[in-house]
Amino acid sequence: MTRPAAAESAGQKIVAGILRATLKGVLKPGLRAGRPVPQQRRWIDAVSRVTLVPRGVSFSPATVGGVSGEWVEPTAGHRDRVVLYLHGGAYCVGSPRTHRAITGNLALRCTARVFAADYRMAPEHPFPAAVEDAASACIGLLEAGVPARRIVLAGDSAGGGLSVATVLRLRELGRPLPAALALFSPWADLTPRPPGPEPAGETMITREMLDESAVRYLAGRDPHEPLASPVFADLQGLPPVLIQVGTDEVLLGDSQGLHARLQGAGVDSTLQLYPRRWHVFQLHSGVLADADRALDEVAAFFGQQMAA
Repeated sequence: MTRPAAAESAGQKIVAGILRATLKGVLKPGLRAGRPVPQQRRWIDAVSRVTLVPRGVSFSPATVGGVSGEWVEPTAGHRDRVVLYLHGGAYCVGSPRTHRAITGNLALRCTARVFAADYRMAPEHPFPAAVEDAASACIGLLEAGVPARRIVLAGDSAGGGLSVATVLRLRELGRPLPAALALFSPWADLTPRPPGPEPAGETMITREMLDESAVRYLAGRDPHEPLASPVFADLQGLPPVLIQVGTDEVLLGDSQGLHARLQGAGVDSTLQLYPRRWHVFQLHSGVLADADRALDEVAAFFGQQMAA
């Protein structure tokens, strides 16, 4: 379903301009252009400081299931509700710190604890290290006594595809599955991007950046492997899924394709399209009205699924 377009605001124009001038330039391909991944990580951490982290939540380092990360907890909420959050960054950059604008808002809006996993990344730790870590974190929650029906997964970009892969891995291991998934602009297909012009409104990533990051992450493995590209997996039996994506972004096709595959497998999947929005616009909650609306939708969705 397409959400009504929110009116363009001065804040939106400022955010888009900052992203084009900083983040999109930082995330230029590095295999040939020579921008080392550690340098990209430092820049991403610096740029993320312009996002608004909400008040009323605490951030504390933690380890769950042997996986490091941080707990994001509201002042008041349901301690038996847990959102496992998997950050984006093309499997090469990003961290719990860079995504606090999302995890903090999810903690507040869902009145739940959020565990943001600091999973291993490429090129130091290629596929399937990220999947192993994410599954271990979820199993750690289960073994700590959190019921599966009170666990939900959320992730953006690579973290969105990783969220689906995590549930597939849990299914392989015969573990209980979480109650639901929310995916922001999921990167679900790691095969090379088709050529063509990129959306004019995309302020963050490029096709070339995705292709080179996939090379790092896969390290020679087949991009059609289901845990690498969940769009090629048997998706039957997965819990309900909510997908949110902007219409002006490179990964719009991934979101639409994954949604179609989920529906074809009989999974309860909802696709929400936000006109004129770029990649993972939810990072700008507090500045963009659409980001606030989107996260409110996620909170309502998770509340319904955990109460079902």
